[in-house]
Amino acid sequence: METELLKADIEGIKKGATFIKNGFQVGFPTETVYGLGADARNDLAVAGIFKSKQRPRFNPLIVHFYKFDDVLKYVELSPTAVQLANNFWPGPLTLVCKLRADSDISPLVTSGLKTLAVRIPSNQVALEFIRLCGTPVAAPSANRSGKISTTNSIDVLKELDGVIPAIIDGGLSEIGLESTIIDVSGKTPILLRHGGTEMEQLEMILGSLEIRKQSKLVNSPGQLASHYAPDTPMRLNVKTRNKGEVLLGFGPNESDLCLSKNGNLTEAAVNLFSHMRSIDILAKKVGASCIAVAPIPDIGLGMAINDRLKRAASND
Repeated sequence: METELLKADIEGIKKGATFIKNGFQVGFPTETVYGLGADARNDLAVAGIFKSKQRPRFNPLIVHFYKFDDVLKYVELSPTAVQLANNFWPGPLTLVCKLRADSDISPLVTSGLKTLAVRIPSNQVALEFIRLCGTPVAAPSANRSGKISTTNSIDVLKELDGVIPAIIDGGLSEIGLESTIIDVSGKTPILLRHGGTEMEQLEMILGSLEIRKQSKLVNSPGQLASHYAPDTPMRLNVKTRNKGEVLLGFGPNESDLCLSKNGNLTEAAVNLFSHMRSIDILAKKVGASCIAVAPIPDIGLGMAINDRLKRAASND
């Protein structure tokens, strides 16, 4: 199968949607990262996501919707969920909600759980794509499982060329980090993953927010301890690099590649995954034993950046 790069115009989006309707998987842009989409109600199509990504079946998927009324057909939204949706949708926030008993979402999407992770993206190409698909679109990040997420169509092509029929080229992802995930299926909202919606923004709406510690139980995407991993080992919060290391920097100090020279966390988030790929290539080229990463402030988007880096550096 030859993978086709489709333009993000109406004809390209329509062609991508036709592949979805026919049970295939398509790479498409969102404001967070590129997604690998399939019809969330089609068992074989969803199984194709797991096969294409080499993703473990116990790891649930996020389902993307075009509008709020569509979400209500598939999950039960608590008052807290509605409050969050009203404030942050469309946008980089995923809500884990109780699955409706009459839902026809494929059980492969939920990994057999009675909850479903849902969101409405803000990227206009993604919204038009979902609208034309005419179905909820299950979509993890468009990369091999456990590897670095993709924020442009060329990196998707490098990961999945010949595996999927098409990728919609929507340019560079605006945010560059996956969505924040909150479990609103119980009485108390629980933060499951830091992401594109900042903790401080959420706390303005919810007050203090419980954070679930890492466990072996995976009840939403993005909870595996080892994830987003380059081939070269990583060492974090490095102020002085060791001999034989390449340095991924943050701020004005000298480095081999810098997430943001002026210390801008938004710029660093946008650059994170593409720079992780580039520094990994450089490390292999020069024979470096390790990727050293400069400290990132643990505030705002820095919390999500540090979350991804910790998973990338994990040996679990």
